[in-house]
Amino acid sequence: MSFFPGNDPLPGDAFACDAIENLIIPRSSDIGGFAVRRALPTAKRRLVGPFIFFDRMGPAILKPGEALDVKPHPHIGLSTVTYLFDGEIKHRDSLGTELVIEPGDINLMTAGRGIVHSERTPENLRGGPLSISGLQTWLALPDAQEEIDPAFSHTARSAMPDFDADGATGRVVIGSTGGLSSPVKAFSDTLYVDVTLTAGGRFPFDATQEERAVYILSGELVVAGDRFAPDQLLVFRPGDPITLEGGAQGCHVMLFGGATLNSKRYIWWNFVSSSKERIEQAKEEWRTGRFDIVPGDEEEFVPLPEGF
Repeated sequence: MSFFPGNDPLPGDAFACDAIENLIIPRSSDIGGFAVRRALPTAKRRLVGPFIFFDRMGPAILKPGEALDVKPHPHIGLSTVTYLFDGEIKHRDSLGTELVIEPGDINLMTAGRGIVHSERTPENLRGGPLSISGLQTWLALPDAQEEIDPAFSHTARSAMPDFDADGATGRVVIGSTGGLSSPVKAFSDTLYVDVTLTAGGRFPFDATQEERAVYILSGELVVAGDRFAPDQLLVFRPGDPITLEGGAQGCHVMLFGGATLNSKRYIWWNFVSSSKERIEQAKEEWRTGRFDIVPGDEEEFVPLPEGF
């Protein structure tokens, strides 16, 4: 799920809250029986901190006989972050990694100079109805780390710090907030927090992060009196303290952001780089079979898109 041919998101309607810099309405695409909503990148907003790509997968139920099968495909210059709310995905990569990610766990795969991976429904779950719900995001690597060796890390849900206060529950997935720090290591200042708010529950989103945003997964979010529906991305202005509040039915949101990068990033297909020439090199390497293979998943691959 690291690449879906989704449509670009759209800017949202006008809003009253001065703290909001951008409101983005993701475009939805049907991919293999379930919806994927792409919130980043957009024409008006390319990144929020290091986050250069933000896809909402599902929620959906795949029919018996359907399965998730993302064939081996390459990446450079980024870290992919897979975080599930429901369902399971089997990850394999060219480092020899093979494991199943479950809800609440996090997979952080750093491509660096190049990696190949696949994401599929585990064999033991095939044949019956399958639930799938989660997020797939990409973190652009800082200039000095764009060409590092590829790496993979898996962190179990139990290792991430939980919080429960003022009607707000959740966990710190990456980074630090409210005195809690995740063990997941990113290459630049990064924040990724899963928050569920009861009706009237409150969560302070402080201004320590240079860039901040929130994606509404379900329910209604209230910000400074303005109400926002599910599947909207709010990007906040820097420097303003924000308090997030649950609407009448509460809400489930994902907070994210971090430090801005020192230089522009280009994105083409599954490749991210500060250099257009490096992306052209990666395209030629994939076209000519010079990336590594994925052990245990060697028979199929995603071809380089033509005219993409």
